[in-house]
Amino acid sequence: MESNGSASRRRVRKLRCSVMNYDWGRIGTESGVARLFSLNSRVDIEGGKPYAEFWMGTHESGPSFVVEKSENNGVVVGEEEEITAGGLSLKSWIAKNPSVLGDKVVEKWGANLPFLFKVLSVAKALSIQAHPNKELAGTLHKLRPDVFKDDNHKPEMVLALTDFEALCGFISLEELKTVVRNVPEVAEVVGNLYANQVLDVNNQDGEEKVKAVLQLIFTQLMSASKDVIAKALSKLKSRLRMASQVRQLTDKEHLVLQLEKQYPADIGVLAAFFFNYVKLNPGEALYLGANELHAYLRGECIECMATSDNVVRAGLTPKDRDVHILCSMLTYKQGFPEILQGVPLNPYTRRYLPPFDEFEVDRCILPQGASSVFPAAPSASIFVVMEGEGTMRTSSYEGLIREGDVLFAPADTDVKVTTSSDLHICRAGVNSRFFEAS
Repeated sequence: MESNGSASRRRVRKLRCSVMNYDWGRIGTESGVARLFSLNSRVDIEGGKPYAEFWMGTHESGPSFVVEKSENNGVVVGEEEEITAGGLSLKSWIAKNPSVLGDKVVEKWGANLPFLFKVLSVAKALSIQAHPNKELAGTLHKLRPDVFKDDNHKPEMVLALTDFEALCGFISLEELKTVVRNVPEVAEVVGNLYANQVLDVNNQDGEEKVKAVLQLIFTQLMSASKDVIAKALSKLKSRLRMASQVRQLTDKEHLVLQLEKQYPADIGVLAAFFFNYVKLNPGEALYLGANELHAYLRGECIECMATSDNVVRAGLTPKDRDVHILCSMLTYKQGFPEILQGVPLNPYTRRYLPPFDEFEVDRCILPQGASSVFPAAPSASIFVVMEGEGTMRTSSYEGLIREGDVLFAPADTDVKVTTSSDLHICRAGVNSRFFEAS
């Protein structure tokens, strides 16, 4: 029979979570992040302030804190007053109770939650960036711990909540040749020598040769001086304004003009021609491995990743840039990214499984009067209520849940959710394929 102490450790816990007010976030009440944070923390939304990211997890840059409830015969019930447990962070609580993560999780990652769960509200483009693999992350953390806060890699996945746009990975070789031929400003910045190398290379030359040429021209572009870029973008704007009088501009051309308004004279505007322009519908997801280039552009999304905050930037940002590191670390993989539609688990829930051990995401949308079960998983889970309200039940917890609530469920916990209205809830946990392979 389980002791009271053990049962207490293994019950569901509510969390108070952190917000990031990066300047690319949506402003005030227009931000879904602002709404979630306000409801979660009971803090009023500030009208003129950007609310960019809502963090749920153990990373020290944006920690979550455990909330305590009183108990009734060992079962947590009702709407008792919630008290943050002496400022106890989720990270510290897990360190004291590592069994809540699950045995195989502790065996691989120690007493550390291996994933970080977020909601993003994007009003304007994030920086052109990539996240280092474990080896590079360790090196960068040792050399510059003030910038690279940890030594972990950061594969990630975004799941669109609204229409969502991003730049992800490099376009194909044929598309790149079209850019070199039809965007004279690119050839002007990199020079004819590099432009001609792109035009002369073919896929038959082999993947490594193509990657080498792509790296050369991209590095040359990203290394151009501010004056050269400013002149090229001025010409680009004039040319596209004239072109719009006689033809319909392409989606990428429209995007480049929008980016130039957000980040005038920024190299990232011209670099956007090199990347895939991805538009996700709500419920679609894409994943990004380490050393893969991307920039999120607009919309709201769920994001999940390995527990890290390491970013190497090189454009579309006023922040410090590491052009040399970025250009040397990229995979230079070409082609359109895989779009995940999710695997249906039941009529209301889809699971999104990226090719990374650290995480998976479930999205559950319950109509009025419906219920759904999240079967016991061998890892801990974090749930966030995106919209609506309902009831969550486990063997040791029963309580009303509503928009803004974030809950931590220990490993091996069956969770049943019911709703008398509509309910949208998302879950993150360790990738179930990790346990199948173990």
